[in-house]
Amino acid sequence: MDKNMTLEKRIAAELYSYQGKMSVFVDDLQGHTVEIGADEKFETASTIKAFILAALYLQVSRGKASLEEEITYEESQFVDGSGMLRALGVGAKLKVKDTATMMIICSDNIATNMIIDYLGLDTINACIRELGFADTVLHNPLHFDRYDDLGTTTPRDYAALFAQVAKGTLVSKEASAEMLAIFRQQHYNTMLTHDFPQFYLDCEETGEPELIWVASKSGSMNACRNDGGIVHTPYGEYVIVLMNKDFHDIIEYNDHPAMVYGARVSRMILDQILACEGKLYL
Repeated sequence: MDKNMTLEKRIAAELYSYQGKMSVFVDDLQGHTVEIGADEKFETASTIKAFILAALYLQVSRGKASLEEEITYEESQFVDGSGMLRALGVGAKLKVKDTATMMIICSDNIATNMIIDYLGLDTINACIRELGFADTVLHNPLHFDRYDDLGTTTPRDYAALFAQVAKGTLVSKEASAEMLAIFRQQHYNTMLTHDFPQFYLDCEETGEPELIWVASKSGSMNACRNDGGIVHTPYGEYVIVLMNKDFHDIIEYNDHPAMVYGARVSRMILDQILACEGKLYL
């Protein structure tokens, strides 16, 4: 094999004209990884919500939290940005599980603050550390008028979270299965799937079995565009994390350079996995 054309080198060639910094972590869950800036620290943006979900399930497993408990949306938890709870209004009551689901699938910021208040910021960080994510911290609740930073993580930590979900080892087999089901309903996975052949993803229209699905959580703020999760293929699953910073354009839109280049890298990885029948390398 020609060592000059490794997957890392091909990704570097793809990113040569990208005016920003992208870190990449891919794990085929069979012993091979691709790591480019894997230990670089990034603002989490909404990817921290995946770690909050893991902390919730850890506390539930200990009987210190309940998915069935009802919690109330309070005035102090209001925040602008993504989500649907703003439409319900202060005083809305939701089960913890429903609140956590909203936190992930439509990245609901108010739901996130409700879960942070329910568990406690310090408890969440203690759980994150205990689960082995040494470089991940939730700094503040979501109040963009008061705090500039939400959290810090690395591609390695984020990939480890999804690898454990895929293997059924995050908190427990049952908890991993429940978290996987929530991540599969996520509405915003543009970076990961934008360049995938639509035929693979659209089983409803084609009547074919669903060949590829994604369980993920993205996040973007002024300074970052992140996406990561599990991609299921006919050969099994792999984990991919793409994190971007140091780009010039802070406006959020689907054709943002970070999204365009992220989608290209994601497609390269998919093609490699399919060509090697589920592995990164033959």
